[in-house]
Amino acid sequence: MHEEDHFRKRSWRAGPLTLTAPDAESIDSVLRWRNDPAVTEWLIQTIVDPAALKREWLDSLDNPLHHVLIARHSEDVVATGTLWIYDGQGQIHGDRNAYRNCEAGIDYLVDPRHQSRGFGGQVARVMLQLAFDELGLRRVSAGCFADNRASRRILEKLGMRLEEYSIQASWHADRGWLDGCSYAILAEEWSSHRSD
Repeated sequence: MHEEDHFRKRSWRAGPLTLTAPDAESIDSVLRWRNDPAVTEWLIQTIVDPAALKREWLDSLDNPLHHVLIARHSEDVVATGTLWIYDGQGQIHGDRNAYRNCEAGIDYLVDPRHQSRGFGGQVARVMLQLAFDELGLRRVSAGCFADNRASRRILEKLGMRLEEYSIQASWHADRGWLDGCSYAILAEEWSSHRSD
């Protein structure tokens, strides 16, 4: 069985949630709420084209550098998580394999009808477990608008460190220029945080 096939058939548990790789039906469920203003309020990529998102997420099933998980509570699709792998920074005259595909970014979205139930944190935890415990990555980062207090609490509760606070770094269509936050955690910090 190829690694991609293994990923497609896997499921992860997080509290009351079951997370699996996407299929066409689950993506259709996500698309019912993905462009809702309660979801897009704190996103850089606000409105998405449904056909393009569906194609991207189905294509990710064959891409070992891009992972999408769909979270279900009972039968309802309530959240998503995305992890994308990229190269770390390194001197080009050194061993490039030392920093190739060793870092990841994560994000998560929650259906507005299911917000404030801890689902975002549970999905983000699974994304960190996938990154560190299964994929063996060395560092994971996540970003958010500074005013998005709920997302900041999630990242901090997971042990992620605020690495950058950028003043008026991102344009928000309704609020103008807003501050941004960048968080990160290393594999050894994750291991230590999980054992606390």
